[in-house]
Amino acid sequence: MWFDPRCPWAWITSRWLLEVEKVREVEVRFHVMSLAVLNEGREGLEEWYSRWLTHGWGPVRVAIAAEQKYGNAVLRDLYTALGTRIHHEKAPIGRDLYLAALAEAGLPAELADAAETTDHDEALKTSHHAGLDPVGEDLGTPAIHVHGPDGRVNAFFGPVISPIPRGEEAGRLWDGVLLVTGTDGFFELKRGRTRSPIFD
Repeated sequence: MWFDPRCPWAWITSRWLLEVEKVREVEVRFHVMSLAVLNEGREGLEEWYSRWLTHGWGPVRVAIAAEQKYGNAVLRDLYTALGTRIHHEKAPIGRDLYLAALAEAGLPAELADAAETTDHDEALKTSHHAGLDPVGEDLGTPAIHVHGPDGRVNAFFGPVISPIPRGEEAGRLWDGVLLVTGTDGFFELKRGRTRSPIFD
C-alpha cells in the first residue's frame, strides 16, 4: 500500500489492511507517496487544500529517508507512529512530531532533518510514481498493489472506507475488493461520502 502519512483515508485503509492480515493469508508492505507531489503545479485547488499541502513535505520526506537508510520494513512501525500522532492525537506537523515518531519506531533522531531538505525528493518521486502510475491518472492514496501467486499485479485506488472494518468483516471486504478489482475491464464503483473519517 502507498500512503501519505497525513491522508486520513489512507490511514483508515492501512489499519483495515492490518486487520486483513489477521484473517487472510496476506502480508502488507507499506510504501511512500506524496499528495504534495501529486498536486504539484495543479491549478484550481481550493485555498485550504493548497495550505494543507504546503505542510505535507515533511512527513513524507522523513518516511522516505528512513526507508532509504534502513529498508522498507521500517515503514510499518514508522507509519503507525506518525499516523497515530497525526490522526488520533492531532499533533501539529513539525520536528517534535518526527522526533517522537522516530523514537517510537526505534529510528535515529537525525532522520528528522530530512523534513527540511530535498535530499530524498528523487527517491520520494520514484516511490510515488511506482505506486500511482499503474493505478491511473488523477488518483491518489490509498493505492494498493496486490501481487498474486501467478505473478500478476492488480493495482487500484481505494477502498475509501469509514470506520475501520475489524476481524472477519475486514476479511470479507478484502475478498470483495479482490473480486471486483480482479475482473478484467472493471474500472470504477463509487458513491458519495456521507461521513468523515472515523479512526476508532
